Amino acid sequence: MGFADFAFSIFATAVVVWGLGVIFARNPVHSVMCLIMAFISTAGLFVLIGAEYLAFLLVVVYVGAVAVLFLFVVMMLDIDFAELRAGYARYLPFGVVVAAALVIEIGVMVTSWSGAPAAQAPVAASDGPNNAEQLGMVLYTEYVHFFQIAGLVLLVAMIGAILLTFRQRQGIKTQDVSRQVGRRREDGVEVVSVPTGKGI
Repeated sequence: MGFADFAFSIFATAVVVWGLGVIFARNPVHSVMCLIMAFISTAGLFVLIGAEYLAFLLVVVYVGAVAVLFLFVVMMLDIDFAELRAGYARYLPFGVVVAAALVIEIGVMVTSWSGAPAAQAPVAASDGPNNAEQLGMVLYTEYVHFFQIAGLVLLVAMIGAILLTFRQRQGIKTQDVSRQVGRRREDGVEVVSVPTGKGI
């Protein structure tokens, strides 16, 4: 078994294990961490097949999207962060395991990307466009309408998530700028005629 087969076995097993962790974890924090690790493991599989641009895109875009998703989950579920911080020592072993797995997977990914023989790592032809250029040409020519529709759907989803998590608290004084600007002097100033020596 070559190094590419060994790396594939590690990343494929990690994807399955972290995917099961997303499903069976009871704590939303643990689910998000498992989902991020599953994305990183999938990025390692992309590196093995020579699609380094897709691997980079998966880590940057999807891991960032998971962070935003976690933000909305926290806003909607109203998680008590004081309680989470109180159990820091209890969550520390799980965090150490995730960090160690992340370091190992990144090491295998870098080694398979830079040290694998040419026969095991598919490489684009030197005289043609590279992976990113080919993906861009296909995405912005043949599938440009689908790309724009996907962007519109994501925009609507983002606006919907903001509206769902927006809460109006009652009993809070707010500033009405138009009412302040349009206020007349008579509405805010009262001239009182005070007789001499009697006071108000």
